[in-house]
Parts: sequence; structure tokens; C-alpha cells
Amino acid sequence: MKRLWILSLGACLLAVTSAVLAFEAATAEKSGQTAAAKEEEPKFIRTPDVIYVPTPYEVVEKMLEVAQVKKGDVVYDLGCGDGRIVVTAAKKYGVRAVGFDIDPERIKEARENVRKNGVEDLVRIEQKDIFTLDLSEATVVTLYLLPQLNVKLIPQLEKLKPGSRIVSHDFDMDGVIPDKVIHYKPKGQGEHTIYLWTTPLKKEKN
Repeated sequence: MKRLWILSLGACLLAVTSAVLAFEAATAEKSGQTAAAKEEEPKFIRTPDVIYVPTPYEVVEKMLEVAQVKKGDVVYDLGCGDGRIVVTAAKKYGVRAVGFDIDPERIKEARENVRKNGVEDLVRIEQKDIFTLDLSEATVVTLYLLPQLNVKLIPQLEKLKPGSRIVSHDFDMDGVIPDKVIHYKPKGQGEHTIYLWTTPLKKEKN
């Protein structure tokens, strides 16, 4: 009788131990998932370099047209805002596209725009400082930054593959000769200027 009691007690202890271990494992897994989810949340990096002003959709389409985006291109938008350029590139041309921004609110907005338009398989949004990016994967780079910021990007843009296109809304790149300057006036809007450069960049002579 005593032996049966000991065996029953042992079985109970084993069951309790198994339940505790299972609970701890589940808790650890849940904690890991929560931590991973937090890591994916956009974080504050630094103050944005420019005030966010979205490029009108008509100008977005014109920029991609001027850049002659085609199947096989990879479009990088530096300072992507709500992601409208990369989303349009993916939907209209079927290309891979990456939008970069440092503003957490813009990152959330852009990712939601990607989801809403069903282009998650082609577009990703990354919260990164554009002045530290490796641009070597890109064949098309789009910009809507101030002139001095365009100039600051020159060392990175010079590393693009030959034949890559850089297209800027409204702002030039001092010291670099554009291949095209397009003045574009959508219906009901003011005039916009679109600059196109092709790599290797053509520097102005001093």
C-alpha cells in the first residue's frame, strides 16, 4: 500500500513539473514574440532633414516615366514619406521598390499604404538614415529633398551601377549636370520641375 502511495505521489509531482515547464516555455515564447514585435516598431533616429510635403500623384507618375522605369529595375525612394512612389512603381511597372525614411510616423503610414495596395511582395519600407545607405542594389533613385541634401548624397550616388537613373522633384544637384530638365504642369496645379541624371554622373568643370 505504501508503495502504491509513493508511486501515485511521484506521478502527481511529475504531472505538476511538466505543467510548470510547459507554462514557462509558453511564457518565454510569448515574451520572445512580444520583443520581436517591439523591434519591428519604428524607432526615433533623429530629426527629419526636411518638412514632409508629399509629391502629387501626377508628378510621381511623371518622375517614373522620365526615369524610364522598366521590368527588372529596383527603385529606391530616399525620404519616402507615405510610400506613394514605391507603391506606384510596384503597381504600374511590377518592379521591386524600397522606401527609406527616418520619421516613425511616415514609416507606419508607408507600411500601411503598402498593405492597403497589396504590394508587400514587391515593396519594403525601411527606417534608415539615407546618408548611410548602400545604394548599390538600386537602378532608379527618386528624391524630393533640398538641393544641399542632394549634394550630400553625391558620394553614394556615384557608386550606382552605370546606367542607373536619379530623378528629383523640384530640386537640382549643384555641380552635377542633369541629362534632362522637365517642366511639368498637371491640370489644376502649379508647375513642377523634374531633374534626371544618369550614372556615371557628369560633373561641371570648375
